[in-house]
Amino acid sequence: MVNEIDGSQRQRQPVTQRTTGAPRTARFEDLEVWRKAHALVLAVYKATAVLPAEERFGLVSQMRRAAISVAANIAEGAKKRTAKDQFNFYNIAQGSLEELRYYLILTRDLGYPSERLDAQNSDLDRVGRMLYSLAQARRP
Repeated sequence: MVNEIDGSQRQRQPVTQRTTGAPRTARFEDLEVWRKAHALVLAVYKATAVLPAEERFGLVSQMRRAAISVAANIAEGAKKRTAKDQFNFYNIAQGSLEELRYYLILTRDLGYPSERLDAQNSDLDRVGRMLYSLAQARRP
């Protein structure tokens, strides 16, 4: 940036953001919990591909939407300015995670091929623990 008075060059200082008690990350992709949640979305997409065609607009759609909601709410919450707002988004992500957990139970109980789906339970638990810790850290 050029100084208008003497024409000298000066370094542009990084803009610092005012915080309101909520730690902020540079990018949501930097959060390990988001990376695990994103991997879970990809796994759910692959696993639901084996479900019957008649479930395409029912159970498959709901499972995929719930999985996406987990990762999307973590991403959105990561950029909220207050701990309260962050907590709310992480709490919504927790709800979507439990919704997905139910759908996994339902597919098993309906007798659908579940080998790939059952494999998601440990990932679901891991994301759940990480998300719980993150939400607790932002609890207002």
